[in-house]
Order: sequence, then structure tokens, then C-alpha cells
Amino acid sequence: MGVSENLKRAIAFPREQVTLSHTPLNGLAILDSEDSANTSAKPTILPPIYPEWLGDRLFAHTHGCRFNYVVGEMARGIATTRMVVEAVKAGCVGFYGSAGLSPDVIEAGIAEIKSHLSTDQTAWGANLIHSPQQPGYEARVVDLFLAKGVRRVSASAFMKLSVDLVRYTAVGLSRAPDGTIHRANHVFAKVSRAEVAEPFMAPAPAKILQDLVANGAITAEQAELAAQVPVAAEITAESDSGGHTDNRPASTLFPSLVLARDRVAARTGVDANAIRIGLAGGISTPMAVAAAFQMGAAYVLTGSVNQSAVESGLSEAGRRLLAKAGPADVTMAPAADMFEQGVEVQVLKRGTLFAMRGKRLHAIYRSGASYENLPQKDRDWIDDVLGEPFDAAWARTHAYIAQANPAEAKRAETDGNKRFALVARRYLFMGAQWAREGTPGREMDYQVWCGPAMGVFNEWVADSFLEPVENRTVRQIAWNLLEGAAHITRAGQLRALGLPVAPTDFNYAPRQFADAQ
Repeated sequence: MGVSENLKRAIAFPREQVTLSHTPLNGLAILDSEDSANTSAKPTILPPIYPEWLGDRLFAHTHGCRFNYVVGEMARGIATTRMVVEAVKAGCVGFYGSAGLSPDVIEAGIAEIKSHLSTDQTAWGANLIHSPQQPGYEARVVDLFLAKGVRRVSASAFMKLSVDLVRYTAVGLSRAPDGTIHRANHVFAKVSRAEVAEPFMAPAPAKILQDLVANGAITAEQAELAAQVPVAAEITAESDSGGHTDNRPASTLFPSLVLARDRVAARTGVDANAIRIGLAGGISTPMAVAAAFQMGAAYVLTGSVNQSAVESGLSEAGRRLLAKAGPADVTMAPAADMFEQGVEVQVLKRGTLFAMRGKRLHAIYRSGASYENLPQKDRDWIDDVLGEPFDAAWARTHAYIAQANPAEAKRAETDGNKRFALVARRYLFMGAQWAREGTPGREMDYQVWCGPAMGVFNEWVADSFLEPVENRTVRQIAWNLLEGAAHITRAGQLRALGLPVAPTDFNYAPRQFADAQ
């Protein structure tokens, strides 16, 4: 076998060790087994590269997974119980998209997950999203997680620490026989700014811990332990993702969080190595996975690509829209949960008018207008978007808000601008609901959370078995991304040694893996 063929084989089969020999010109050549046996020069051996070895092995040990790969939560049940179960069985960590669901639905989902997994299959958790519009909701969900033994929580959209997140962490702390602090409850803090990440990387504030002890929520011993360890040992750097995002490039966000970790460690005395930083947003090709691990990511988290999978809670109509998306077919739109604050989410643009309509609704709200004092043409447009007269939409909205947030409902009865905001929030909320259910006649109002990575994924899988949506499973997506990342890591390793690796040697085409791999 010639040098070129040996090189290509070494890249194509990263699980095989590579034997290298120095050439007379002080270069390196790859030897086949026969050459290796006959050469008088002492060869250099490169060990295999396994997908299981990419990332932080302590992460895999801590969470009981085979791969340092997380199938991320997608809110309101888009990351279904089935998706979580399949992720765990594929050797990954899976998070249930419990954000925005009622506690009774979440409880049923937790029971469903547990019924399909054994007690030693621990690599799963659920989502807790910051919910300022629903007072008491976060506390009820944390109570449920603690009662049902949910040991992993992905915390998203938090701009600062909450008492209930600290409580969740502290309750799970204990002192091991060897004196080390054992963490039973794990927070994965999803952040996109260093200033938001730093409080999660540091021990919990003394005032919060004191109040929790005074209220009987945690013990004095738990408070003492919580004062010594980070609130969250897992920090997920959320770059340009679908849904809530600051559109930060991964190449700047990840290093920023690494530097923040080191600052926090120097300031507080926590062990910097006890904080693992993973990368999310834009993770949709083997090149992106390999790049994330090369930067030092402990784990990667995928989102949008799993939304197009068969286990997704998104309707088939929504998944087919996703499968047609290109990298530029996304835009920002007002967020239903933080409409008044001007917070936006990244959504699919192609095939839907949701973002355009949402932005116009927000512009009307920001003008201070109420429905009643708008020009008739604007009122007609609003009624058309809502699919019913404004008064009927307000009656439905009021019935819900009066239960969820009575103070807001009371204010809206005399404040027309607030009333308009609540109705607009309901439309934005329903956009996601219509997309999940595949509601006929509402296709132009589908809200499908999506980042540009979805379009790149579609380009990568074009003309492969993963192009049809019916073939997309979280297992096949994960295994192809990881196997491809090992392939690319091997190519980069050989090129760094001075071997003539061609640009196309970094390509990896999807292949169908057997279920037991």
C-alpha cells in the first residue's frame, strides 16, 4: 500500500493505531504492517482516536454516559420523553424539554422516562427555564424535581442566580467518607455571557444560603458545603442557537467563559478544574463537533438538529420545514415569555410569516398604543393575524392570566397597552403550539425555534440517508457527528505532524450505523 493510500486509511479509520516512520528528509511517513515489520528505524505509534475519548472523560464518568454529547432540552416538550430515552440508550445525556409545561405534565413525563430506563441509566435530566411572568412556577418545578429524584437540571434564560436553583444544588450536597464534597444534584447552566456565567461558577451567596437555612429549606451542613463549591459544575456556552440566544460566535464566547472561570477560581478559591464548560449553538456538523472539542469543550450540546428528528415533539409539517432550511433562513422574533422586555428568540424564517408578524406586534406595543386607539386598518390586520376579533382573543387571554398572574390581569383591565401586550404574548405562545401540533391553516404562524446550524446540517446530509426526515433519529445524528469528529480530529493530528493531508480528507459523509454500535 502506498503512502497516499496509507494516509487516507489512517484518516478513514481513526479507531486503528497509526505507525509512523521518519524519512531521510526528516519527514514522516505512514507505514503499513509489512513495512513496519521490515523497517530498521524505530517507528512512532499514534494510538487510536475514539469518539468516546473526545471531550472530558470525567464528564462521562460523572453523568454515566458513553459520549460527552448532550441532546439538549427544547422547551414545551419538543425534546420529548422518547427523545430523552433514545439519547440515553445511544450513550448520550438527554434533557427533557419541560420548560413551559405544567407541573402535572412534567411529573407524568418524568415517570414516563423512568419507566423506560433502568436505575443505572442516569444520564438524563429536565429543563428549568427562568419564568418571571409566572411567580412561584420555578419553585414548584424544583419541588417536583427534588421529590421525583431528577438529578440533572439544565437551567436556561437565567440572567442571575435564583433561590430555587441554589436550593436544588445545596440539597444534593454531602460529605463523602474521604472528606470530599459529593454532588448528587447537577445544574447545567446555559449561558451566553461571562457576567451571567460567573455567579454559577462561584459558590452560592451567603445571604441566599442563610435564608434557606432559616426557612428550613436546607440544613446548616448543606449550606456550609454549598459555600465551598460552584453552584453549577457544568456550564454550557450557548452561542448562536435557536430560541433564546445572544447570537454570540462560539469562537469568542467559549474563550470568554474559560477566562471567566479562571477569574472566579482565583477570586473565590474554588477549583477551576471542577468547572466543566461545554459548547452549544452551531453544533450540527462533524467539523463543528471536532472544533468544539479542540477548543477544550468538555462536552457538546445539540439542539436544532434534533428538532428535525423523528423523536421530536414538533409536528411532521414543522419538521419538514426545518429540513428545507438553509443557513440564512433564520431570523429573530419577539419572545413570548419576555415580550415586554424586548427579548428575542431565533426562529425559522423560511415558510412562515411568524417573525414578521411578531415584530410588528412588538412595534405596536412599544409605541404605547392599545388596540382600541389604533387606526382601523391596523385593527383589521391584528384581527386577521389573531384569527379572531381582538375582544375574543382578550377573553381567552384574560381567563388564563387571571389564574397564572392575577396582578397582571388586574392591571390589564385598565391599561390598554398592557392588554395588547398580553394578547400579543398569547399569539406568540400559540405560534409554537401550532407548530408542535401541525395545526392546518396556521402554517404561516408557525414558530419554529431554529439556528443557522440547522441549514448547515441540511447541506451536510444532502443526498445521504439522513436527508429524509423519516430517517433522522437522535441516535444516527449523534453517532455520525461523533464518528465524523473523530475522523476530522485524526486528519488534523496527521496534518499537524507535517503529513500531506488534502483539504478533502477532512470531509466525512453520513453513514448508517447499526443500532448496536
